[in-house]
Formats: sequence, C-alpha cells, structure tokens
Amino acid sequence: MQTTVSREAERGIRCAILAVFVVGVRQRDPGAVCNAIVALAATYLPGAVEHRYDVTFRPWQRAYLSTAMLTHAVGMLGPYDDVWWWDHMTHTHSATLLGGVTFAAARRRGRDPRPRVVAVVACAGVLWELAEYGIHATATRLGLEPVLVSYGKTDTLFDLVFDLVGALLVLVLGDSLLENMTPVEESPSSTPDLQSE
Repeated sequence: MQTTVSREAERGIRCAILAVFVVGVRQRDPGAVCNAIVALAATYLPGAVEHRYDVTFRPWQRAYLSTAMLTHAVGMLGPYDDVWWWDHMTHTHSATLLGGVTFAAARRRGRDPRPRVVAVVACAGVLWELAEYGIHATATRLGLEPVLVSYGKTDTLFDLVFDLVGALLVLVLGDSLLENMTPVEESPSSTPDLQSE
C-alpha cells in the first residue's frame, strides 16, 4: 500500500520525466523523446507487477525504479555527454533493477540467485551494448538522429563493468532489501497437525 508521500514522490518523478519529454520535443531530440516515453511507461511497472503477482513494493523500491528511469531520461539531454560518471551511475542503477528482479524470481522458485543474477545481468548488458551499437550505426547510416549512442570500445567495457557492479550489489544486499518480494516459508511447527490421534 502506497503512502501519500510516496504517491506524491512518484507523481513528481513522472512530472520530471514529462519535462524531459517536452524539452526533447522542443530541442527536436528523438533520443530524449523516445527514452522519456519508455521511462514514463516503466514507472507504472510496480503497479502492474503487484496486480499480477503476490508482491507488494515498498515505497523506496518504487522510488528507486522511478529514479532510475528519470536519471536515464535526463541523461539523454546532455549528462551522458557532459558528466563523466553519469553513464556509470545509470548502468549500475539499471543493473541493480534487473538483478533484483532476477534475485527475487530465483528466491521465489527456491533456487540459488547468485549464478542467475550474474548471468542475466551480464547477458542483458551485452545485448544492450549490441542493440545500442546497432541502433546508432543504422541511424547514422540513414542520416537520422540516433535514439541511443555508442561511444566506442572503452565505453562499452566500462558499461559492462558497471553492470557487474550492480549485479554484485544485488548479491550482497538482495536478501535484506528484497525480502518482501519472496514468500515467507512456513515452519513445520506453525502448520496445524491434520492427523487425528
């Protein structure tokens, strides 16, 4: 259940993403526009997941996801080019989100999340970098403004490193921060004895 404060914070983040969209339209920046649309849609994911699965997001978890979307959208307006650490922050942040989902899913199925978190985050990171390169190269070839920008081999290597940093953070903090995403196991003493004596 969301508190009034968390709802207002979520609304504020959505308004900020809408502001990125408006600035992107005014600057004729398709990257900012497209990424703002995707980011805004992603802020509604916690509600959809809560309706579909038996989980309840904590207010800070909703804010964490929404903030990741906001920082990515804002990055398209210049910080990815002008602030040296912005890309590292957003890759780590996004990787913790994907790693957290993987961690919770593995725990819910009674499986060890460690290899799954690392594998999913690493594979998704590689696929993202390939998509980023493909989109950028295709847009450049067609004479269009790319919605994603590839900055070269060194940037790709750092992106993958910070993806793994995000995965490691999930492995270290996952059990304590994502306990609400996994079902509580009933102990044998708490279940009623149905056998008659």
